[in-house]
Amino acid sequence: MTTLARPIPTTSHDETRGMLLGLVGVAMFSLTLPFTRMAVDELDPLFVALGRALGAALLAGAWLAWRRAPLPPRAALAPLALVMLGVVIGFPLLSSMALRYVPASHGAVLAGLLPLMTTLYAALRGDERPSTGFWAMSVLGAALVVGFALSQGGGALHAADLLMFAAVAAGAVGYAEGGKLARTLGGPETICWALLLSAPLLAPLLAWRYGLAPEAFAGVGAAAWLGLAYVTAFSMFIGFFFWYRGLALGGIARVGQVQLLQPFMSLVGAALLLGETLTLHNSLFALAVIGVVFAGRRLQVRRRPG
Repeated sequence: MTTLARPIPTTSHDETRGMLLGLVGVAMFSLTLPFTRMAVDELDPLFVALGRALGAALLAGAWLAWRRAPLPPRAALAPLALVMLGVVIGFPLLSSMALRYVPASHGAVLAGLLPLMTTLYAALRGDERPSTGFWAMSVLGAALVVGFALSQGGGALHAADLLMFAAVAAGAVGYAEGGKLARTLGGPETICWALLLSAPLLAPLLAWRYGLAPEAFAGVGAAAWLGLAYVTAFSMFIGFFFWYRGLALGGIARVGQVQLLQPFMSLVGAALLLGETLTLHNSLFALAVIGVVFAGRRLQVRRRPG
């Protein structure tokens, strides 16, 4: 039976590269919610979530064929299934449903909990052991993000917030499992095989739900299709090439902290793409979170070998 290769030990240089690659991935992911909001303005959230995954699966299949990539070993199938359920189906579906009811800027701030949730999952799984100081910085960053969300929501959370929290939980599982698997399987291979694994489930479902109802797309404008195209090509495919490689090199907990910047990069994207307001209040929170990210960068995270 084929087994996963032993991962290469990481160095400080690898951690720096991992942070930079993670930042590129986060920059791409930061536009996911604005473009999703653009798409669900006119398209059914279920179609957006499943359509983007199936489209990305087609791209993944083409990439794997071009690279002549070998089949993943049997030991990788369970982690790949978790990646599929977390970031291919769970996060896109739940966030698309939430963005029917809240602005992209609101959803983006709640998505700032992803680094803490990812670190928590990795720690519970036993893959990494963050120091007390690192946990303190993670909790502080998450508290800033939640405080920001409450300040924008008049001190209360809404039903759509629960959908976003569930999306964050699903994304955390997919990120942590994918980041660990990428150390042995490779970042591009991890997301491509997870996407391809979802295709047999998504294709019949989309064909049954929408194949006989072309009227559902009558009058859909170019902006909605542009939103769908972006989340298909970048949010579900290209962004993960950088993200999973970054997690593999720098560690799930440490590189995951870079994602604390994503809500505020998303705010800028929402302002440019959707005309949502970017205020001084938002900018001050952004500066505070950036400080937490760089403080966390210097604190210890022990990684279990293998």
